[in-house]
Amino acid sequence: MHPAAEIARMHHLLQTQKQAGLAHGIPRAEERIAWLNRLIGLLVDNQEEIVTAISHDFGSRTRELTLAADILGSISELKFARDNLTRWMHPEPHTGIFPDAEARVEHVPLGVVGMLSPWNFPINLTFAPLAGIVAAGNRCIIKPSELTPATSALIARLIGAAFNESEIAVILGGPDIAAAFSTLAFDHLLYTGSTAVGRHVMRAAAANLVPLTLELGGKSPVIVSQCAPLEDAAARIMTIKTLNAGQICLAPDYVLIPAHSLERFITAAVTSTSAMFPTLTANPGYTAIINARHHARLQSYLADATARGARLVEINPANEDFSTQNIHRLPPTLVIQPPEDCKIMQEEIFGPLLPVLTYNHIDEAIAFVNQRDRPLALYYFGQDSAEEHQVLSRTISGGVTVNDCMTHAFSETLPFGGVGASGMGAYHGQAGFRTFSHARPVYRQSKAMEAEYALRPPYGEPMRQYLATMISR
Repeated sequence: MHPAAEIARMHHLLQTQKQAGLAHGIPRAEERIAWLNRLIGLLVDNQEEIVTAISHDFGSRTRELTLAADILGSISELKFARDNLTRWMHPEPHTGIFPDAEARVEHVPLGVVGMLSPWNFPINLTFAPLAGIVAAGNRCIIKPSELTPATSALIARLIGAAFNESEIAVILGGPDIAAAFSTLAFDHLLYTGSTAVGRHVMRAAAANLVPLTLELGGKSPVIVSQCAPLEDAAARIMTIKTLNAGQICLAPDYVLIPAHSLERFITAAVTSTSAMFPTLTANPGYTAIINARHHARLQSYLADATARGARLVEINPANEDFSTQNIHRLPPTLVIQPPEDCKIMQEEIFGPLLPVLTYNHIDEAIAFVNQRDRPLALYYFGQDSAEEHQVLSRTISGGVTVNDCMTHAFSETLPFGGVGASGMGAYHGQAGFRTFSHARPVYRQSKAMEAEYALRPPYGEPMRQYLATMISR
């Protein structure tokens, strides 16, 4: 479809969904559950087609990763919302001003939620947020990423077959469509992606005072204590750093290691990564970089770090030649002691490159983290509870995992989101339900005479005595 036609269509869809929501009223729990079951069914019934589309878009991505991260991860969120939304919908009783007054908070739908979803987990980061959006009773218009065209087209086809456009709809297109999408007068807008683009989205949404949830990633640090089991820590760090070839908003972005443990950590990281990936160029389990532009960007980070004196440790167990490959794979690479002003330390990496820096005292590591923007996640490895408390109490991050990486985001009961430059707002589980709801207070006034005359002039002695009694320490 021509961009102008797609822009016209998105304006039409927004009005259609808003009018449908007003005409229908607040959806009952049974209706929301039916929508969630439809979404679950799409994933279950079309899993092989989803695997094929994502692998095509990446050039290479293993079936098991897509099944686990994109499909199972989404289904878990959808089922959790389905099984709990009736309880979440219950009005919260509150105390009224007068004894026989009634007060409650009802969580009601916002209306139409816009979603700009990313390319790295294109199914999960579309369907998992839908769990909270639908559980809260909203309608939704989705703009998936143009960097995964086969998957985005599949999402549009599947959603279009299962839902009327007045319920959930999909818009396709490139950056121009995304920019126009951000200007629409949604009742809420969810954007997942880079901080740089997030600033543009927030600026565009501000024109219509559209509330936002921004999941922006950032440079998530790993602090490895001198008391941490080093080999286990290295294995867990490299597991997530190489998952999806590091193309994850929650991937470790740099490691802070005690100076005396540096070489041992390097050895452990190489050993654990080589065990996972004895070969790379033809290994279907090792994900390719999404496209040539991002591949070149990552290579420029390595060139810049080398030029500035950093040591590179390429993890290439079979000594394979990456220059002749048809797809954009890149070997996992440790970047040892890069200067703070080089590109790999200034920008979110989103690839299998891992800066490793040293510290002599935990205060240095904490200060290093705090000198930077607040990250989406912070990871601490160690067995010292006092030091762990010190790290957590003196840093601020979107979330924390202790003695592992990223697993805090796997729990549907925990909110997921950033803080500061790594985002605002949260979803997953009840946090998502509340993010995409309006907490509406409802008050039924008392029938007592005092309630009728409390604020009505003229004010006599009873009012003066009441005020004198209540205005106190």
